[in-house]
Parts: sequence; C-alpha cells; structure tokens
Amino acid sequence: MKIRPLSIDGAFEITPVLHGDPRGLFTEWYRFDHLAEAVGHPLRLAQGNLSVSARGVVRGIHFADVPPSQAKYVTCVRGAVVDVIVDLRVGSPTFGQHETVTLDEGDRRAVYVAEGLGHGFCALSDDATLTYLCSETFAPTREHAIHPLDPDLAIDWPADEPQLSAKDAAAPSLAEVRAAGGLPDYEECQRYYASLNRA
Repeated sequence: MKIRPLSIDGAFEITPVLHGDPRGLFTEWYRFDHLAEAVGHPLRLAQGNLSVSARGVVRGIHFADVPPSQAKYVTCVRGAVVDVIVDLRVGSPTFGQHETVTLDEGDRRAVYVAEGLGHGFCALSDDATLTYLCSETFAPTREHAIHPLDPDLAIDWPADEPQLSAKDAAAPSLAEVRAAGGLPDYEECQRYYASLNRA
C-alpha cells in the first residue's frame, strides 16, 4: 500500500497492492496502521456510508464544523469517479485550492480527507459506487455545503451537464459562506489535529 500526501495538507491518496489471478482479485483497501503512520493518528471509525450515482452526477462540496467535523476515507468499488478535495480552511496556505483524484474499480485507489476539508465527486460511469469510512456520525446541524459550480472554486467537472441534488444546487458560494463566518479556521483545525495525534 502506497500512501501519498497531496498538495493540500491533510489530504492523501492511497494506492493499494492488487493481487489478481484468473480467479479474481484480492487487496487490502484499508489498513488503520499504515494510515495512522501517514496521518499521525488512527482514523476513528464511527460510520460507514455507501453512495451510488449515475453518470454525470456531481455531489458536494460538503464539509462539517471543526471540531469534530468528519474525516473520510473514500474508495470506489464499482465504476469510476473524479474525487475532489477542496481546502476550505481560512488561513491555510492552500485555501480555496482543490485536488482531484480518479477513483475506480481498476486501480482501487482511495483518498483520505481530513477534518475541515471540503469533499465532492463527479460520477464518470453509471452506478458509480463509493464507500466512505467516517470518523464521526452524520450530524445535520454541523453539516454544510458550497455550491460545486462556484466559479471561485474553478473545478473542471467532467460532465457536460452536471446533475446536482436540490440541496447542492441551492448551496451558497465560497465567498458567501466565508463572509458569514461559516468556514473552518486553519489554526483551529491544526490544534484539533494535534489533539488527535496525542490521543
């Protein structure tokens, strides 16, 4: 398993070793010890999610209040998606920037998204199926969204006509959420990460 940090602090790409033969395939798609060594602390497993999307569906950009927010370990078990991680932490050196990673059933890569980062994806195939391991349970009052087509984010979604949920289509822009004081603070996130490292 290879774990590579992305350009955004707290975001990692995980590439597993695939063992295949004519019978099929085996891989370790998650190892808590390897991830903890890279991230600095174990991922607390509080909830598992499964998401199925049609081609052209865009979900995100979602984030949660810090603390405790919700770290995510995401992989695609069927089809393919372009996964997007956005730095929403005010004061971060990479604030407003994003990284994309293709997740698919071929390479079986995964991404780790730290607390305070925004997350979304675009389905490249029908029945694109993602699984999420989450550090906290879903809490509606702490969950927020940025409009995924916000020009300030400048995300080049690979869909001619992105299909959004009603909630995501009504989400505010990055500038609107920032002006309202609704974005995570980079220094506060760093303090929270440090507390997890000591736990």
